[in-house]
Amino acid sequence: MQREHTRRGFTISHQKVVLEIDFSGLIWGYTTITLNPTSKDLKTIHLHARQCVIHGVTVGSFPADFVHNDPFAHLSISNPQDVHNHPELKRRVYSALAESDEGELSISIPREVAVTPSGSRAQAGLVSEAATPEPQTPGHIAQPAHSVTEYKQIEVTITYSLKNPADGVQFVLPSDAYSTRVPHVFTTPASPDAARCWVPCIDNLWEKCAWDFEFVVPRSLEQHDPASDHEDEPPEGDEYPTVVVCSGELTEQVAHPYNSSKTIFLFSQSVATSVQHIAWAAGPFHVHTIPTDLSTAEDASGTTQPLMNAFCLPGHESHLRSTVSFMRMAMSFYVTEFGSYPFGSYKLVFVEELPAQRYDAATLSLITVDMLHGDDAIDQVFEARHSLGHALACQWIGVNIQQKMWSDTWLVNGLGLYIAGLFVRKMFGTNEYRYRLKKDMERVIELDNGSMPPICQPQTLEPPDAANLAFINLKSPLVLHILDRRLGKSGTSLGLSRVLPKLFLSALTGDMPNNLLSTHSFLRMCRKVSGIDPRSFAEQWIYGSGCPTFGFSASFNRKKMAVEITMRQDAPAYKAHENNEIAKLMMKPVPFFEGQMTIRIHEADGTPYEHVLDIRSPFKRYEVPFNTKYKRVRRNTKRYLARQAAAQAAAEGDADAAAAMDMVDMGFGLEIWENEQERENWKVADWTEEDEQNMAGQTYEWIRIDADFEWIAAIAFDQKDYMWVSQLQRDRDVVAQYEAICVLSKTPNAIISSTFTKTVLVTNYFYRIRCEAAAALVMCASQKLDWLGLFHLFKLFLRYCYEPEDPKADLFNHTYVPRPNDFSDLAEYFVRKAILRAISRVRFENGKTPPVIRRFLIDQLRYNDNTTNPYADALYICTVISALGCATVSTVPPERGEFISSESGPVQDPEDAELLKKALAEVDRYRSMDRLIPTFHNVVTVAVIEFHMLLSLASLIPHDPRPFFPLTREGNYTQVRIAAFDYLFLGKWYVPKIMRYVLAVMANDSSRIIRRHVARNACQSLALLVTMGEMKTPKETDSLLIEEDGNGAEKAKENKKSEIDLMIKALRKDREVGKNEAIREFLMPIALAPDADSEVRWCLLKLADLLIRGAEEAPPKVTIHLPPTPVAEAPPSIPSVKLPSKPVRTTKSGGPPRSPLTPFTVPPKLKLLPTPSQADVSLVTPGAVTPRAANEKRKEAPTPKASARAQEKKPGKAIPKAQSSGMTVNDLRACRNALKKLQTNKHAALFLQPVDPVRDRAPNYFDIIKSPMDLSTMSAKLESGQYKDRFAFESDFRLMINNAKTYNVPGSFAHNESLALESFFDKMWIRINKTLEAASNKAAQEKSAPPPPSAPLAPSPAPTTAAQKPSPAATPAPTPGMPTIKLKLGGAGSGSSAVSSPAPAAKPAPKLKGRKPKEPRLSEVPPPAPAPAPALAPSPAPPPFEDDGSLDLLEEVIAIEREKDQERKLASSSSQKEREKEKPALPPAADKGKERALPKLVIGKRKKEAVDPTEDEILALATPAKKERTGGPAPGPSTAPTPVPTPAAPAPKHTESPAPSKNGVSGHKPREKPGKLSPAPESAPPTRSSAKGKEKEKEREKEASRPATPANGKAKKAPAQPTTTPINDKKCRDILKALSRVPEAPIFMRPVDPVLDGCPTYYDEIKEPMDFSTISTKLNEGKYSTMEEFARDVELVFQNCRTFNPPTTYPVMCADAVERVWKKEWAKAMEKRLSYAEKRSLQAVMKTLFNDPISWVFREPVDPIQLGIPTYFEVIPKKDARDLRTIQQKLNADKYDSVEAFEADLDLMIHNAITFNGADSEVGQVAVQLRNRYRELLAPIRGTNGKRKGSEKGTPQPTKKVKLG
Repeated sequence: MQREHTRRGFTISHQKVVLEIDFSGLIWGYTTITLNPTSKDLKTIHLHARQCVIHGVTVGSFPADFVHNDPFAHLSISNPQDVHNHPELKRRVYSALAESDEGELSISIPREVAVTPSGSRAQAGLVSEAATPEPQTPGHIAQPAHSVTEYKQIEVTITYSLKNPADGVQFVLPSDAYSTRVPHVFTTPASPDAARCWVPCIDNLWEKCAWDFEFVVPRSLEQHDPASDHEDEPPEGDEYPTVVVCSGELTEQVAHPYNSSKTIFLFSQSVATSVQHIAWAAGPFHVHTIPTDLSTAEDASGTTQPLMNAFCLPGHESHLRSTVSFMRMAMSFYVTEFGSYPFGSYKLVFVEELPAQRYDAATLSLITVDMLHGDDAIDQVFEARHSLGHALACQWIGVNIQQKMWSDTWLVNGLGLYIAGLFVRKMFGTNEYRYRLKKDMERVIELDNGSMPPICQPQTLEPPDAANLAFINLKSPLVLHILDRRLGKSGTSLGLSRVLPKLFLSALTGDMPNNLLSTHSFLRMCRKVSGIDPRSFAEQWIYGSGCPTFGFSASFNRKKMAVEITMRQDAPAYKAHENNEIAKLMMKPVPFFEGQMTIRIHEADGTPYEHVLDIRSPFKRYEVPFNTKYKRVRRNTKRYLARQAAAQAAAEGDADAAAAMDMVDMGFGLEIWENEQERENWKVADWTEEDEQNMAGQTYEWIRIDADFEWIAAIAFDQKDYMWVSQLQRDRDVVAQYEAICVLSKTPNAIISSTFTKTVLVTNYFYRIRCEAAAALVMCASQKLDWLGLFHLFKLFLRYCYEPEDPKADLFNHTYVPRPNDFSDLAEYFVRKAILRAISRVRFENGKTPPVIRRFLIDQLRYNDNTTNPYADALYICTVISALGCATVSTVPPERGEFISSESGPVQDPEDAELLKKALAEVDRYRSMDRLIPTFHNVVTVAVIEFHMLLSLASLIPHDPRPFFPLTREGNYTQVRIAAFDYLFLGKWYVPKIMRYVLAVMANDSSRIIRRHVARNACQSLALLVTMGEMKTPKETDSLLIEEDGNGAEKAKENKKSEIDLMIKALRKDREVGKNEAIREFLMPIALAPDADSEVRWCLLKLADLLIRGAEEAPPKVTIHLPPTPVAEAPPSIPSVKLPSKPVRTTKSGGPPRSPLTPFTVPPKLKLLPTPSQADVSLVTPGAVTPRAANEKRKEAPTPKASARAQEKKPGKAIPKAQSSGMTVNDLRACRNALKKLQTNKHAALFLQPVDPVRDRAPNYFDIIKSPMDLSTMSAKLESGQYKDRFAFESDFRLMINNAKTYNVPGSFAHNESLALESFFDKMWIRINKTLEAASNKAAQEKSAPPPPSAPLAPSPAPTTAAQKPSPAATPAPTPGMPTIKLKLGGAGSGSSAVSSPAPAAKPAPKLKGRKPKEPRLSEVPPPAPAPAPALAPSPAPPPFEDDGSLDLLEEVIAIEREKDQERKLASSSSQKEREKEKPALPPAADKGKERALPKLVIGKRKKEAVDPTEDEILALATPAKKERTGGPAPGPSTAPTPVPTPAAPAPKHTESPAPSKNGVSGHKPREKPGKLSPAPESAPPTRSSAKGKEKEKEREKEASRPATPANGKAKKAPAQPTTTPINDKKCRDILKALSRVPEAPIFMRPVDPVLDGCPTYYDEIKEPMDFSTISTKLNEGKYSTMEEFARDVELVFQNCRTFNPPTTYPVMCADAVERVWKKEWAKAMEKRLSYAEKRSLQAVMKTLFNDPISWVFREPVDPIQLGIPTYFEVIPKKDARDLRTIQQKLNADKYDSVEAFEADLDLMIHNAITFNGADSEVGQVAVQLRNRYRELLAPIRGTNGKRKGSEKGTPQPTKKVKLG
């Protein structure tokens, strides 16, 4: 990087910049750059210059030609209006960044300017040093011997201007929204290459030179007023004259020689500085000179203190003085500790709209105005002083000294933060410093668990990733701190306190080459100074990642008089990557950390002894010698008693005693702890006598591990509680006290609660330790301890309130009225806030906060009084509001499926609702006060917005952005706008109107901070909203109905990648998000704008990646012209078609169809037996035939041509074993992928291995299951090539699942697992089929043009005869090689064998059992046939026959081929008319139903075959996807078999003319919907359900086919006769209203118009039409008497739509979308729940029963072990066990929907008792008495006592409907 000047051909020694600034947004001027050529061949000068308008260039006073190309000013793509081109834009942005690296301005050196040597020669040491590789070489040691020729300097002058720059320079000007804003301008670090945006330069961190600046500005901005323009003399004393502040020293300020209204400022920076460390600001700044420290007017070297000035805008003067008052002390500290200040002066400039908190440049820091604070601030002081102290430290390290390589960034940033931390120690004390170190160390341990790289990676040449930079800045100062501690252990060194002054001195004296610091040279200097080799340290902590975890334990060995300490070390980061070699190379986790650790043993006499453990192995036992003699280890020793007396005297104020004491017990001197009455009032708990004896017998007080803070490690040490208490009370180190609190809080008890309370009360403790103790009291606030911790917290806070009149008042019912605030004691202020936060975190077991806490916090807001307080209470109020929000929200998440975002939130009792109402009123009152009397930076308004945000996320209040939407607009404070936008983004912000506003803010807002924040959150909020459930994904419907056992929700987890893919897919398809018009219209123009912010542009591109499918760019075409060659080459044989693995979009319905018929597909679950003549045929017919259909055609009627082609293919290439049966490559990949996902699914554990009857306790398994199957067998078959296609693989999977469902009863674990795995497979298999079939369709279309002459099969007499036969049973002449097809029909007899030879052609059509013979299909009859084939009635006496399905396939193949042949001969229009005339009747319903049932592989007999909706989807995927295109042509009707189980209905007419889809109607082949009236002998199939409900449908089907299956809980949920519910007009209208709001609903809002909608046969096929307007009319006319009648009509709408339209058409997709909303709304409407009065009455009944002595047997659940009845749950199933406690919990959780259900549980409890004990037993008699008692209590609630039978043997819960969830 530092060698770039060698490649560039020159270096820069000096640069002068002259700028004239007009505060309307214009800058013009010139820059003169002095170049030092390094090569005589220099012809062109490349400089960086973006945004600038270059007016002219001179080189050595000669005009020069130049080319200025700003790539970002001319960003363009091929079609800017198409948002799908965002990948092209991304590529262009990357290209523009790459072009910018070389330089945007190219200047040609004129001929008049020659590059000539200057005559002197210079050493090339600098070049050599810059090229030094790291970290192997030691850096700059000696100058090389050779020298380099110097050339004469060249001056380049560039005249340029800027107008309204978007980057580099920020103009802050008044506007309508900010009318009082003071205009000013400054350089801004908005992007890494911001410097080139305001001056032509070499924009490189390592290119340094000296600088001169000249600024011309208006003398005063007030003179822009026209009235003062022509005054003879400007006013003498401008109130706010324009001031320019710049890097360097101010050399002169003069009036403009020609214009008295302007002033010229001259600055000079003599120290070589990079342009990236140059900054300036101009405006009417107020100047505050920071006075010198009189005590050190001259330091030891005799130089005066550097000048320090602070600048702020008018109006902030009072805040400026209090904010920067400490800066002189900081300067004195740094100068004293680390050497002279490297520059002449230091300036701080506070500006508005700075995108970062600070911008550190040479001699100057630009700081956001938010950092200013007044004298009444408390919290801001800590942050501001640390930040400003760090800004000054960066002048030493960061500006004057820079990193040599990007990998050395950790060192520069870490040293700056390290010395800033030392200043914090000087300013705030050692306790604050060590406490901050400890908290930072905890954060590092939490983050550095394997996910973070090392802080130094020498192999990387790029800047650190922004995502990792914060972690590097966190860990680096800690690493330097422990390095300092370890260097100090050498005995001759003071650690880094000696290294750093030498380091800074070498930069000042020039010993550090180019002031560049590397990690290697720094470590070498540490070694020289301390004499310790830091290499092992560097390998572990600098070049390695991770932090160790230690476990210590100690025991005293009295024989050896030693403490035995056991140490065990783990490396979590290394374990995380243990099996990943690549991650180990990248992250370099350290497997084991070595080093020395200091432990400190505080022995019994109170003396601490330090010992050093040398850690060299992961596990070791150490013997640490003990110093105190064992006999003297007693608490009554004179030394011990004397020490205690001295401690007592010290606590009472004796300074001499305190000085004599090395340790002071913090607890002495607390008066209230000595008063017995007070101890009782505070409920102080003491150690027991046994504890006292143990304490007296201990040989040591406590042990400190890593006492010197030398490790960044998590340390767990096991010692007694009283030892930790001793450490807390007697160790003066704040880290020791903090560690003791952390450990003690994990084992709460009354003594620890008293100890924490004492810690809070004793003011000798550091205030942060007191705050930690208050927070730890939360762990003691539990019911187990009788809420002692909460009592102590209230008692502690009572000190800030008016005392109750009764000193023994109940603190849990007391109203806490605070005294007027007085924050003079800052420690008490922080403790008070900590107590408030701790109180808000106390919870019941159910996650709710006790109401007394919420009342307490509301009172603190209501009665807060700050009138006499010298300090502002704004942040205190924010703390109370935040605590109130925390207390209002339950910490226990809702049960899975309990409620989702679209439903109402958790049910609140009246007290909760009332407290919530009061809390909202108080919070909104403070918001109104903040609007009238603004707090500092409107922090209260921000807290109020966050309060509402928290409550809306918890669903306690509705998310309503309207109150806060005005706060997002310009004119509000920036932090308020950010909070308001955050609230907006947590709701439905993607509606078009709000989306337009959001995009307008990104493009045009005056605040760069807001633009970037909005752009970032727009991307992040989408993922957050999906996670919260605000946006629906395809998985949402999984949680619609949750079974009581919770199994349904278990399948919600899949691997992470598929979830993200599904989410992105859902976002892209969402009409409000992915299809949002605002995004598609405005996103690209905003991103293409030349003035777009760089970060906003990247965020927009990320948003486009998420929401919009990118159009693939065509690769550049490369044409290679080869000379003609005389060699004649034979053309290669045509290879077989390989399906592309990439999914290809299928043909849309708007395009011209390639064939009048849609492709025919065989049902995907047909099991085809392989035959010897099977061949992989590479030819594809011209029609768009799917691969599956094509394969079937070839197998059944192969032509000689096809056979020849197949044989040509075979000898070509060795076929892999897995493809030996003919499986294609794509099918093989798909099956392997599917198998891998199945094996890793969590529901697959039972299916991974074959069933072992002994192991699996299933002795009769192979008696029932004749064809076992499992995933390992499937894997073996797949790899050995036993599958010929993916459908054979699928067939085996179905066999495996059916085996499981056949052997296991419904409701069992194995049955449920099989359902879950089948559901997972169905979803995955649909995607696989869709992908492969779409790809094969594309391949078939490409192959079919132009069609080969032999492609269509020639019609032969036999197929013709077969095609014209009226019966589907007619078979064609035998064809060699035709495979036989075995079908097992669900409703027909089983056990029949397959037909091995085809039947004669003239055989009459047989009649199947209960089925009507099949009529010929349209595809089986060619259009030019002389007469349409008639539909025949069933034969009266059919012979026994089994249809093997093959002739249907053959008829389809022949018909399709003949259709194509005829189409080529006839004109398109006449052909279409003929086909319309010759439409034959569709096949009867019986055979259609049979065909639909074919794919079901049935193992065992089943009485009814349910229609599997997933199979519909699979069949639908065989046809090209269709999209609604009004008026566009559509493909012909689908010939895919569809279920039509209505044999008595007349076959509907078949339309072939294309028609647009409208109102749930499409002009495709009609499909009859299952569920209509059917006189078939079989039971009617269930109504169509979505694929999501498939498992439940199968389960019901299974139960129906198994009358002998034992009943379980699930079987009882589906009674034969569903109960009816009276009509509720309001609920029905609400449902209709919700349905009408769905974007897809308009096509169902009115009746179908056959003419208008282009579907003339609609009413021929749909005999019972229905739509929402008709339903609404019937509702208004009162034609519905029950809710079920209303539901039937709504479902009829969807049923009609799916009946008339094929799957995947637009109307069916609309029906799916509306039906999802319908199911959700219907479930909400039908949800039954006890009324409030009923629930309270039943709770009273339960209370009475609990109090009744007769109920003692039934109060708690039965414990078989405790009661000595181990067989209880064998007699009484565990799921049926009931007791009063369980019933009460269910009642409180709203699990009962009626009084009858409640009573049913009581009856079940009595029934269980009598069943187990007998009616004559004592328990049985008590049970009868209890039953009489509760029936007596329930009689008035039910209204009558005779509703239930009194039989003891009543079945449990006969009519119970449990609310699931």
